[in-house]
Amino acid sequence: MPELSKILPAAALTLAATLTLGAAPAASSPVSTAFTLPGARVFPEGIASDARTGTVYVGSYADGTVYRARPGARTAEVFLPSGTDGRRTANGLRVDAARGRLWVTDSTSGVSVYDTASGVRLAHFEVAGDGPRFVNDLTLTPDGTAYLTDSVRAVVYRVTPAQVRAGSGALTPAYDLSGHLTPSPAGSYTLNGITSDPAGRYLLVVDMTAGDLHRVDLRTGELGRVALTGGDLKAADGLDLSPAGVLRVAHNLPNTLTRWQVGADGRRARLVHGITDASLQIPTTLTHTAGRTLVVRSQFDKDGGPFTPSTGAPGTFTVASVRGL
Repeated sequence: MPELSKILPAAALTLAATLTLGAAPAASSPVSTAFTLPGARVFPEGIASDARTGTVYVGSYADGTVYRARPGARTAEVFLPSGTDGRRTANGLRVDAARGRLWVTDSTSGVSVYDTASGVRLAHFEVAGDGPRFVNDLTLTPDGTAYLTDSVRAVVYRVTPAQVRAGSGALTPAYDLSGHLTPSPAGSYTLNGITSDPAGRYLLVVDMTAGDLHRVDLRTGELGRVALTGGDLKAADGLDLSPAGVLRVAHNLPNTLTRWQVGADGRRARLVHGITDASLQIPTTLTHTAGRTLVVRSQFDKDGGPFTPSTGAPGTFTVASVRGL
């Protein structure tokens, strides 16, 4: 994600300045450390939790390592080593708990599916053709279908359960949103976080540069823009939608998390709460499970990270636990 620091600083500063709703003073910060990630150059980006076992998985943008934190662990362990199956990054993660599978995107190529018990790769899909691509985030619907964003091509890919059973194939677009996006500066990243409603009726996809949230109807294919009240989604990275229609969002550069209430049909969303805290250390995504919100502290602005210019040496890489979001 190197370009983000060049195209979003103004938007990030504006968001941080305006999102004071629910902000907590430093003395009572809602942010604490859930567990650490071993390594000096982790630069984590993706996170996913297994609702069945309570295990949390975190991916490294720097080298593709996938870490695993078992319930109660204060330090994660390496689950899939750097370079496993040729994986160079691990930026989007989701767990299909019902099927015992972990999905991991590699922004440079596509997505792989792993068995959560053994770590064996079950399937792999790569973007067809040549040219720029940035496979970013993904979501899973109840039937096991995966939908993935491409931040450069502004498309959403789809992988069906039948394709997973086949084992490999091309990652081809299911929905092209390029003609529906608000115009952005040339070279900007657009689509980033993606989530789906628990019934599998629609997808919500964020355009991080414009700050818009888009709705994809999975029955009709209709593309629409969600009406946002109370704020926007500039610099929005990871999304998490709960069964109650609560949408939690990580805004990376402004170190901000927001909570939105989404309407029953997914066509409207209202800002309810926001937290801005420097200790989030550039939050790239989040997962809400078992009454807590876990947030990735990417430190992307530090030496060795993808943002330029850097702001100094990174500290210990950790995942945060956030109260009240």
